[in-house]
Amino acid sequence: MIKVKQPSVIAREALKQLSLRKLAPTPANYQACYNEIANLPNVAGFPEAPLHQISAALMAETPDQEKQIGLLNSAIVRRNWRDVQEALVAFAGSGHSGNPGNASMPKAENAAPVTGKEFMTNLAHAIENTLPALGDDDTSFSGLVAEFLQALRNPAEDISRIEVMLANFSHRVLIAAEDQAEIKAMLLKLLHLVIENIGELSIDDNWLKGQIDALLVAVLPPLTLRRLDDVERRIRNVMFKQSEAKGRSVEAQEEMRVMLAAFIDQLSMMNKSSGAFQDRIEESARQIEQAKKIEDMTPLLKDVIEATRGMAEDTRSAHEKLQTLQEKALVTEREITKLHLDLDHASALARHDPLTDALNRKGLDEALSREIADVRRKETPLSIAMLDIDNFKALNDRLGHETGDAALIHLVKVARECMRPVDSLARYGGEEFVILMPDTPLELGIQTMTRLQRKLTKTFFLTGDEKVLITFSAGVAQMTPMETSAEAIKRADKAMYLAKRAGKNRVLGG
Repeated sequence: MIKVKQPSVIAREALKQLSLRKLAPTPANYQACYNEIANLPNVAGFPEAPLHQISAALMAETPDQEKQIGLLNSAIVRRNWRDVQEALVAFAGSGHSGNPGNASMPKAENAAPVTGKEFMTNLAHAIENTLPALGDDDTSFSGLVAEFLQALRNPAEDISRIEVMLANFSHRVLIAAEDQAEIKAMLLKLLHLVIENIGELSIDDNWLKGQIDALLVAVLPPLTLRRLDDVERRIRNVMFKQSEAKGRSVEAQEEMRVMLAAFIDQLSMMNKSSGAFQDRIEESARQIEQAKKIEDMTPLLKDVIEATRGMAEDTRSAHEKLQTLQEKALVTEREITKLHLDLDHASALARHDPLTDALNRKGLDEALSREIADVRRKETPLSIAMLDIDNFKALNDRLGHETGDAALIHLVKVARECMRPVDSLARYGGEEFVILMPDTPLELGIQTMTRLQRKLTKTFFLTGDEKVLITFSAGVAQMTPMETSAEAIKRADKAMYLAKRAGKNRVLGG
């Protein structure tokens, strides 16, 4: 009868074998030694890390595939082989289910048939909706459009004539669109030149450089109405600061001119007073030389004393006036210095974080006010994500704060590549960021943050010759109609904290 060893005995022997065989004390090596001593089959443990790599490599093309990737990640965390298999099979089966952009549209076989008249009417409406984007400068094109619309609305119109007119219209639309693109490109080029010229013309551009650089980035294509609104705000801020600096400089120049003129006048008066005093002293000295008696010298000495006293009073008065002018000059200098210090902090007072160019807290408040107004007016969902870089302090301690700053910039760059033009990114503080996602329900918000995590995993951050993997934990909350922005951010922050507690590099809903 074979004696069965106790698990504690097997564990001790397994540790001895690790030492004798000089094996690394990894879980896999320990398990192999334990199974060998216990006469158990050496079955590998659950491959959580490789499965996470597979999940990160999957590229979703449909909302259903996004959902399956989320289910796969959940199954990996729970170490559930069955759910992992089901999620992978479902992901593979949903890869050719149609156009992902139209996943929510009804299938053609379920739609009601469209008559020729309805089609012509819909086509006419579509053409009318495109006209504002093409402008009305070309009168001949406007006449062509009017004739085409009239033909589309005529039930008796020959279809072949409509086909010819549609071909002509398409050709003219292509030309007009190319013209609009060239005009847009030229306007952007001119805007770049104007912004660069503002920086070149500035006398002291230390405070202005951050704003100019941010403007040049903001006007890079593709442009949206939101970005143009942001550009307008930035330009107005720069113009206001420039106007304030110019006005105060002009005032300071005028004050210095007045003080310099007064100083010169005072010097002139002192010169005249000194000349008169010298003439008076010379005359008194000549008279003293000619005096024969001591009695004749008494009035002369009295005159010298009075002249000296008058000169002393004039000198004291001049000194006091010059001292007053000096104090005014110092006050003006302090005011100008304070003005330049205020301008140096202009970027901090603006709406963007000077390091990452993401919105700062002030910019986030404005963006929230705008998005909340849209939510309540249009009754559309708004998801708010709070994300925090994992192990950021350790990164700073190991590689330095400059590398930490570069990592923040890298995160913002990758995030913007994944974001839509309507989304807003803000630096909430330190290594925490907030992303506003309008027209996005909670589930899609979580999927968006998960997609950003996968993108960040594939895009390594380089510091010198070292590749650094940056991950983050995130919480997502969908704003309810009755809560404030602070309450929604608090829910997202709480969910982010739970994601940290669950093992980091995770996204949870709040």
